[in-house]
Amino acid sequence: MTDYISFQGEPGANSHIAAREAYPDLEPLPCASFEDAFAAVTEGQARYAMIPVENSVAGRVADVHTLIPESGLYIVGERFVPIRHQLLGLKDATLEGLTHVRSHPQALGQCRKQLRALGVAAVKTADTAGAAREIAELGDPRVGALASSLAGEIYGLKVLKADIADAPHNTTRFLVFARTEQNAALGSGPCMTSFVFRVRNVPAALYKALGGFATNGVNMTKLESYIEGGAFSAAMFFAEIEGHPEERHVKLAMEELAFFSASLKVLGVYPADPFRRT
Repeated sequence: MTDYISFQGEPGANSHIAAREAYPDLEPLPCASFEDAFAAVTEGQARYAMIPVENSVAGRVADVHTLIPESGLYIVGERFVPIRHQLLGLKDATLEGLTHVRSHPQALGQCRKQLRALGVAAVKTADTAGAAREIAELGDPRVGALASSLAGEIYGLKVLKADIADAPHNTTRFLVFARTEQNAALGSGPCMTSFVFRVRNVPAALYKALGGFATNGVNMTKLESYIEGGAFSAAMFFAEIEGHPEERHVKLAMEELAFFSASLKVLGVYPADPFRRT
């Protein structure tokens, strides 16, 4: 297998930054879509995939929660990355001369107040780094882009205004995926467990299935539902908990979940990012 790590977006995207920080020895592999980033790992083109799943301002990343179970890959790590949007422009551009700013809809939304204060029109693009490339190619000093400082370096742009996000806590959580399980060892430190399940079609099944986590003192940090295969009666759940499945209290909770579930699959047991402690 080649030593690559795939991500969705163009060079300079926040996913690129996350991949480079987490795995500096791996070559970044830009992909056009999340599906392509997953497929790069499935097909052996990359060792890992770095995928954003949620943002502290914008919430969960659309569609990713349905793609994760379908990918057939395993979660082997997580990483929290502070998002620092830079307002970029051409070398001869000025902040006062901007009329339009391009970026991904989430980035535009995360900087909405500051863009309004500048009196510029927001223009949606496929991703942040792509917006930087587009304005470099366009060559119009009136058009800027919201992107990372790395994107500015790659495409020869300058920072007109730094760190302009409306919320200072703007942070994105990424998950790392691999073809094979790489579960953290019991006792190796704080860890997370991610899994998907479908409850039985009986009254109060979800309540009963989750009861074991409460009675055994297991902290569930995520629970999301989604429709599987277009059948509105067959809701699947993606969940994450703190702890290792081999710990006694976690094991008891998972056994109770399995009893009330029609299906259950653990997607990964991986070290908790130290960011959680801060």
